[in-house]
Amino acid sequence: MEKKLHYGWIVIFMGLFTTVAAHGFGRMAYTILLPAMKDGLAFDYTQLGLLGTGNFIGYLSMAIIGGFLAARFGTRVVVTFALVLMGVTMILTGLAKSFGFAFAMRLLTGVGNGAAFVPAMALGSAWFAVKKRGFATGIVSGGIGLGTFLSGLIVPYILTLYDKDGWRYSWYILGISVLIVAGIVWMLLRNQPEDKGLLPVGQEKEASQDSLSNDKVSSLDWGKVYKMKALWYLGVVYFFYGLSYIIYIVFFAAYLVKEMGYTEAWAGGLWAAVGGLSIFCGVIWGSISDRIGRGKGAALAYLVLGLSYIIYALVKVEAGFYVSAVLFGLTAWSIPTIMAATAGDFVGPRLAPAGLGFVTLFFGIGQSIGPALGGYLADMTHSFTLPFLIAGVISFAGMISSLFLKKPL
Repeated sequence: MEKKLHYGWIVIFMGLFTTVAAHGFGRMAYTILLPAMKDGLAFDYTQLGLLGTGNFIGYLSMAIIGGFLAARFGTRVVVTFALVLMGVTMILTGLAKSFGFAFAMRLLTGVGNGAAFVPAMALGSAWFAVKKRGFATGIVSGGIGLGTFLSGLIVPYILTLYDKDGWRYSWYILGISVLIVAGIVWMLLRNQPEDKGLLPVGQEKEASQDSLSNDKVSSLDWGKVYKMKALWYLGVVYFFYGLSYIIYIVFFAAYLVKEMGYTEAWAGGLWAAVGGLSIFCGVIWGSISDRIGRGKGAALAYLVLGLSYIIYALVKVEAGFYVSAVLFGLTAWSIPTIMAATAGDFVGPRLAPAGLGFVTLFFGIGQSIGPALGGYLADMTHSFTLPFLIAGVISFAGMISSLFLKKPL
């Protein structure tokens, strides 16, 4: 019987802090900063989309490598150094005066993002038994929503306070915040339950079949990760999410401000609401997948996401924007949560970062294409309607593919 709080809970909240910094501040804040950066740097939407693509190329380059590095050297070291890289390059983004420099900084921020986020999302697989894996991973993904919520409140205030240089000061403040999180994570994060002489949360000594059943792939034989056909298909399922959701989040505020005529404060408030709603969506959808299965859970999540994109494109009144925001907020990080839990189901606790890193390669390809595609279509049609509609169709393709996702053996 445990007489005190299992250290796994502390670890999982370090994962949450990591996703607040890595995704919430490093990535989601760009949605709110995009209109101000457009005016401050005189970029068009294609360039702004390419900045997003640069960020995601960096993310993609380290998502798979970061997962393997975490499996080899430990999550604590990899995540901490990744957050430091993010903090520094976010601060430098605020100094940008040219497209080339801005692109380079967003690229490097993406590198740190991938190296921090993927290992953090795999912590649930390392520290929690299968029956609680989706729930624990959902807590970590809740940091995306919390970070988005905080960004939606803080950034518009900074933009108003500093006027035309507000976007620069926003990057300074967000970057410093990420560096602070890096210090906290270094002090408290641990790699495996064995480091503290513990078993995973929810796993009894006599019920250690979970880890034993995965001994074959828990010995750091990385070749077994990319040779596993089920992981390739899981990556395809994840690809549809990366390609679709990123169009929505990158151009969410630009659509409201530049096309629909709303203020940056109103758009930021709605984005903060999305973040607030999404704080618990990972826990909700992770638990759903624990109960009804990963494939059915992912399919249901894709359906809701697709509806949110299509409503945003076609119902061009405040009620439509609110409905879309609510649907997306309640489902936003459902797919990453389910993919992380599923990867852990397949390859076991020790290789979970590597398994998630591998399927994140497919996700990263999708989200690298999405911003440039969305920006190009917006420039060509002078509207964001078509990009959001395409995002909806892609999400429905993800729904169908999820239904054929096989249950891990």
